[in-house]
Amino acid sequence: MAAFLNEEHMKRITRICAAGFVAALLGLVTVASATADEIRVAVASNFADTLREIAGRFEQQSGHRVTLVSGSTGMHYAQIRNGAPFDAFFAADMKRPRLLEEEGATLADSRFTYAVGKLVLWSPNEDYVDPAGELLEQGDFRHLALANPKLAPYGRAAREVLEKRRQWQDLQDRMVRGENIGQTFQFVKSGNAELGFVAWSQIQRPGQPLAGSWWEIPQALYSPIEQQAVLLKDNPVARDFMAFVRGTEALKIIGAYGYGTH
Repeated sequence: MAAFLNEEHMKRITRICAAGFVAALLGLVTVASATADEIRVAVASNFADTLREIAGRFEQQSGHRVTLVSGSTGMHYAQIRNGAPFDAFFAADMKRPRLLEEEGATLADSRFTYAVGKLVLWSPNEDYVDPAGELLEQGDFRHLALANPKLAPYGRAAREVLEKRRQWQDLQDRMVRGENIGQTFQFVKSGNAELGFVAWSQIQRPGQPLAGSWWEIPQALYSPIEQQAVLLKDNPVARDFMAFVRGTEALKIIGAYGYGTH
């Protein structure tokens, strides 16, 4: 009888231990779920590839997930004003983050310049665009791509260049306008436009040779393209991500992709 009771006792202990192990395991899963949070970040098209690499490093080191939504800065600004669920916004200019700040849609003192963009006139064809941009005057092309100046900072910069060269009106019939700089780049890359004003970061890739021909446009011909970011929600993971972007590791990535940094 004693042996029988001992056996039952042992079975009971085994069941209790097993239940405790399962509970502990579920507890670990719950903790992991609670700490591995996800943030949504709106990012300008020209910076999407760069931020994707930065976000990947952040995810590896933090265990959190960063979902990037790329598009034109003007479009993102409108979406945020209408309540789009973004935690942070990486714009292609400083105007829209400042407006959101003035409208009370951002966290106080969270706005900062994360990169300075550079504009180039580019063609995937070798020896097509000369180093001084004289091709624009010679007119040996049918289509010139640029981002919509009303929506995209790089498009506005392209317009400034053409206006200072007194070519804005003359080239109207040849212009192909992209909704954003990403679409503009695709127009040129696909051959739908022989050349176009794109971001230097779109043709400058770490470890990859530059393709085609280009004119590095002097800074004196357009206003500096200061790209600013801002926090939209008081989210600790988003705060950590913004701090990571301002750190040494991220700044090296930003520079490698052809941007200036402060």
